[in-house]
Amino acid sequence: MADSLFDLSGKVALVTGANSGLGLGMAHALARAGADVIIWGRREDRNAAAAEELRVHGRRVAHRMVDVATEQDVVEGFADAVSEFGRVDCAIANAGVTNFTPFTEMTNSVWHDLLAINLHGAFYTCREAARHMKKRAEAGDPGGSIILNGSLLVFAGNPGMEHYAAAKGGLNSMSKGLAVELAPYGVRVNVICPGYFASDLGDQDSPMAVALLQKVPLGRIGRAENLDGIIIYLASDMSSYHTGDSITIDGGIMARCF
Repeated sequence: MADSLFDLSGKVALVTGANSGLGLGMAHALARAGADVIIWGRREDRNAAAAEELRVHGRRVAHRMVDVATEQDVVEGFADAVSEFGRVDCAIANAGVTNFTPFTEMTNSVWHDLLAINLHGAFYTCREAARHMKKRAEAGDPGGSIILNGSLLVFAGNPGMEHYAAAKGGLNSMSKGLAVELAPYGVRVNVICPGYFASDLGDQDSPMAVALLQKVPLGRIGRAENLDGIIIYLASDMSSYHTGDSITIDGGIMARCF
């Protein structure tokens, strides 16, 4: 990778919700491009298995049991990452959950339980990353990349997912102010907004996937590896002038009128 414009050698990346699904796919992409990787997840057995899987790329890999909805978990986890690796160059707030609940049946706990992870957990993660990157810049080492995993629900609605949309919309709005606030320190903040992605092979044949397939101009459901390019780009120095953006990776869904 030494001659690659997108070489991540020497960089350290932290990914939340990374012991499976899209988060694990992001971690693979980063490690394959040369980054050392720290993964967080709520299940230690799955964290350990994912870390072992990632070591095939020959990079340093660490894992920690972190519930991003618990502020102290995030604060201590980030401090531990910096202590072990010396720095964090890229932080990806990916951890999240989803469920379908008709709005009129949405209870207080359904609403707040989802926001605790998808919104507040991402806030804690971004705040600790911002604190670290700002301090590092003030010591003469500017730069860094914060990536938030958003959703097409930032732009359009879906019944029964108003709580999920509120969380992702909140993150999207927060990212704009954060991009401006951290710009003097050379830190970029961007949101990726994936369309429907299959987290395993069976998801490709699910009723939802079959229904959504008709809406995808490229004619296929997204796979985790379809995010590799954007993740590596945003983590690399090639995106040093790219900040404050919300990028759709959806096979053309949002470009379609009818």
